[in-house]
Amino acid sequence: MLFLADFSVIRPEPGLLIWTTIIFLLFWFLMSRFAFKPIGAALKQREQDIQDALDLAQKARQEVSNLQAENEKLLAQAREERSAILKEAKEAKDEIIAEAKERANAEYKRKVESAMQDIENQKMAALVDLKNKAGQMAIEIAEKVLQRELGNKADQEQFAQSLVNQIKLN
Repeated sequence: MLFLADFSVIRPEPGLLIWTTIIFLLFWFLMSRFAFKPIGAALKQREQDIQDALDLAQKARQEVSNLQAENEKLLAQAREERSAILKEAKEAKDEIIAEAKERANAEYKRKVESAMQDIENQKMAALVDLKNKAGQMAIEIAEKVLQRELGNKADQEQFAQSLVNQIKLN
């Protein structure tokens, strides 16, 4: 018990101090050899993995940004193409409408001219028919007047002969 009574935490023994230092240095050497290097290598590997992941994320962001820019270009181009197609369709519609109006006007003029020609032909036919009927009525009236004037046959023959002679003279 004497040994225990002489021990003080505040004043360590030189042998204990030497052995504690040797054990601590041996422990530190073994730790640096077998623990610190693998831990350091693992930390470096982890740092490298994190940096690779950050680089990959940055590259992915850049690709997404490029894709968005390309998509915007494609959308703008599609909008331009759509407006060009709509413009062409409107022009084609206007052209078709104008052409249809022109054809309708031409058809209208042709039908009006045809109707005017038919009216003129019918008018001429009616005039000819009217003249024929008027002439025929005049002949019938003249015939009746002559029959009345020339009651007998001898007078009629003499009158007819005089008309023939007048016609030969003219």
